[in-house]
This record gives sequence, C-alpha cells and structure tokens, in this order.
Amino acid sequence: MSYMTVYGAVNRRKLYVTLGVIINLALLSYFKYGSLFANTFMDTSKGLGHYLTMIPLPIGISFYTFEGISLLIDVYSNRHSDVLTIDKSIKKHVTKTLFFISFFPHLIAGPILKAYEFYPQIGEKSIKTIDWEYVFRKLTVGYFLKMVVADNLSNVTFWMTAPYFQTKSSITLIGMLLGYSFQIFADFAGYSMIALGLAKMFGYDLLENFNFPYISTSFSEFWRRWHISLSTFLKEYLYIPLGGNRKGHFRTYFNLTITMVLGGLWHGAAWSYAVWGAFHGLALAIERLINQTFHIEIDSRIGKILKGCMVFAFVTLAWLLFRLPFNDVVDYLKAIGTNTHVHNDYLLLFSIVIYSMPVVLYHLFYLLPVEWRLYNITNRYKYLAYGLMLFMIAVNSGPSGSFIYFQF
Repeated sequence: MSYMTVYGAVNRRKLYVTLGVIINLALLSYFKYGSLFANTFMDTSKGLGHYLTMIPLPIGISFYTFEGISLLIDVYSNRHSDVLTIDKSIKKHVTKTLFFISFFPHLIAGPILKAYEFYPQIGEKSIKTIDWEYVFRKLTVGYFLKMVVADNLSNVTFWMTAPYFQTKSSITLIGMLLGYSFQIFADFAGYSMIALGLAKMFGYDLLENFNFPYISTSFSEFWRRWHISLSTFLKEYLYIPLGGNRKGHFRTYFNLTITMVLGGLWHGAAWSYAVWGAFHGLALAIERLINQTFHIEIDSRIGKILKGCMVFAFVTLAWLLFRLPFNDVVDYLKAIGTNTHVHNDYLLLFSIVIYSMPVVLYHLFYLLPVEWRLYNITNRYKYLAYGLMLFMIAVNSGPSGSFIYFQF
C-alpha cells in the first residue's frame, strides 16, 4: 500500500470523526442552547429569537449525545480496538450501535455509557445468570432515595423559590439549602441505582455513578465520587485532549477551569450553570495550586473532618445555582444575612432533619470500619433495612415528581 493511499485513508477517518462530533454537538446546541443564545443576544418576542425559545428539549439528549461522541472518538483513536471492532455486516453494526445509544435503563439521566464498556456485553442473556439479589438491592435503595427522601424534601425546598424565601429566617434558609443538597443527591443517586438495577435485570452491568461523595475531603475527591460517569467523560474527552496537566501549571489550571465551565453548561442552558462550573473549576485549580506550592498533608482525624466540612459547605452553597436563577441566588444569600430577626420555621426544619437523615446515615455507614460494615451490619441487618425501606416506600412516599436530572 502506497504512502498516499495510507495518508488519504487517515485523512478520511479524521474527516468522518470530525463531522460526526460536529453533527452531535450541533444537534445538542440547537435543541439545548438555542434558547440561551436567543435570550442573551436576540429579541425573543418575535422572529428567530422567539422561535429559538420555543424549541422543545428532547429528553436525555445530553446523555446520548456524549455517548455518540465517545463511540466516534474511541473508534477513531483505536484506544479500545480489542472490544470496539467494526462488524463486517453493516446491519449488525448499526443494530449494535443503536442498541448502545438507546439502552433505556440509563437513557433519561445516565449514567453516561462508554461503548468500550458496553459493547462486550451485547449478546444473548439467560435469566438464570441474573443476580436477582443485586437487582433487589439497587431497586429498593434507589426507589427509597427517590420516593421517600428526595420527593419529601422537594416539599421543603419548594420554599427556596422567590419570593417565598424572603419570608424565611436565616436559620431556615440555611436548613433548606442543606435539605436541597441532600435532595439532589438522593434524587440523582436514586435514579442511578434504579438504572443499575434495571440494567442488571436484563443482564448488563453499568458502572457505579456515586461513591459516597459527601465524605470527600478535597474537591478532586468529590469529583471522583460524584456523577462518576460525567467526571470521567470530561477527563477522557475534554481535559486530557486540552493538554491535561502536561503543559505547565498555568495551562493545567486553565484546563481544569474551562473543563468544569463546559461541564456546568452541559447541565443546563443557563449562565448560572456556567457559573456553577466555574466555581468548581476554580476550586479544583486553587486546591491544586495550594498542594503544589505548600505540599500540605493533613492526616489527623480532626483535620480531615474540617476539610470534609469545608468541601461539603462549598458544594452545598454552589447547589443554589442549580436551584435558582442567578439573580435569585444573590437575593437568597442576602436574605441569609438579613433575616436574622425572622422567626424560625421549626416544622420545616424538623422535616429537613427527618428526611435528610437517611442520606447522612448512608454516608456515615461508609465511614465505619470495614469489618463492621461487611459482617456485623451488612450481613445481620440488611434485610431488616430493606424491609423498612419497602415499608416507607409504601406508606410515606412524597408527592410524585420527575427526576431533577431529567431537565439535562
């Protein structure tokens, strides 16, 4: 084969993958960010601006767009050529790809699948090989977190919206913010567990999407534990291609920040999401700068607890940008500072404590010694715990509501 033939084949491959990525991003931009562009730069009362604001958002587009991009890039780069082989039969290849993109358990709100993890699992399944205990555990805990914890907390966090929060005391406002932090974890982690349980029911293994994120003692650890499928996607397909940490300290800080800003915008078509991403990007960059400059290592239990509280406080405060428009975020923070004279809503605070407790206990459980978790508690009392969760689902589910990540 001549050099020109090989060169032409490489160029065609590069052209195809570039067009594929552009088409995926163009569809995502059209449906998801057209309204943001119109609201920012155009008159939305008529013409094109009005049209862009009326475009419906296809459910789950953020997730399956990223999956399509990962497939294109992985096939092009040959990083996983051992499992990502192109079938000789075009019909079989198209069928396999469509199945990967449309696999329904995770389609609406993740976790984000990567083709090299999913393709090897495609094939005939037997009901005899399914781990039904795993299915039961994931579905029970997932539905409990969603229906009992998140849906009941949504009754409380409703009062975070304007103008209702203006009438609440400073303590109540802080309590509601903590409640929303636990709500968004229960809502999204609950969905991810349901997705894992349903996928396993059909014989497919999806990777865990949450790993006790609120025990994190650093921002980098938080993003290794929260929405793992997104953070690994951003690392593999954005941060590393931008240069990662290979081009000097300043470029590393820039790459961290821009990756998180774009990750924030992925969550929603509003500038508040970009600000949320920028906050996390700056936190990651500053944390890395401090560690590289001062080489601080805190091994004491008290030090780790203080670091964990700091990370949790920052993450919780940043969730305001998920819950409210940017202008309302500023007013909410002002109200925390000025509403010290308002009487506390103790009934609201009591509800927050009661329905947040399962999330707190869930994370504290992870901090127990391994032998306690595996033998003394998990083996002895797990079915009692599952029975209690099923009972609570039956008698104390909150008002039915969509998952928070459905909007993404």
